[in-house]
Amino acid sequence: MPGIDIKDKVILITGANRGIGKAFVLTALAQGAKKVYACSRDEANLAEVLEAGGDKVLPITLDVTNQEQVDAAASQAPDVEILINNAGVGANLDKPVSASASNDEKRMQLELNVNYFGIVKMVRAFAGILNNNGGGAIVNILSIAGLSNFPFAPGYSASKHAAHAITQHFRAELARNNTLVAGVYPGPIDTDMAKDLPLDKTSPEAVAEHVYAEIAKGSEDIFPDPYAQGFVQQLEADRKALEKASAALIQN
Repeated sequence: MPGIDIKDKVILITGANRGIGKAFVLTALAQGAKKVYACSRDEANLAEVLEAGGDKVLPITLDVTNQEQVDAAASQAPDVEILINNAGVGANLDKPVSASASNDEKRMQLELNVNYFGIVKMVRAFAGILNNNGGGAIVNILSIAGLSNFPFAPGYSASKHAAHAITQHFRAELARNNTLVAGVYPGPIDTDMAKDLPLDKTSPEAVAEHVYAEIAKGSEDIFPDPYAQGFVQQLEADRKALEKASAALIQN
């Protein structure tokens, strides 16, 4: 699949108010994007990116679990060429959860609704738009936890595994529309979601720059930080050893 450069392109970014999403907006502006639709559940949280972008940034109120808001976003943004599905949730990643001993499924359901079904809703709404605009790119921000389970975050890992699988499906389905579908698999990034994880973290700005460079090459699987790159090397070398090392995080 040919790559797509963000210069002079129209981009829509979910979860654009902070962390990686905010970095995607600011980096897109710095690299010459024509227009950025910045999406957040509360437009009031977009003040900083709106100030930075002026008339190049248009706010959209969007909860990716709300079908009416997803449909409204598609109606407001018929010129999108690059869709970045960044909105995500990881509830209390620093506090190990037992999936077998607890019957509280609310947290898992939330993670599935946002991290998996949110992507499904957005791609359904925008695949036709991208096709009408000559093709483009869909970038799904996933996680290395979607490649090998993190036992301390069972619901999060399951939702990211599901998102990884549907990304592969959409890649096959939309190839005929000249649409690149890329999965991004970060390790620990210096955001609110990962603030309590005792691991070295990469900046959101470095992630955004890496992702934009990779989709310009047509890359489909993107590992935007050193931790993720080392993780996938271990995964390819010995999947079971990596699984056991991750399991030790809750067995000690």
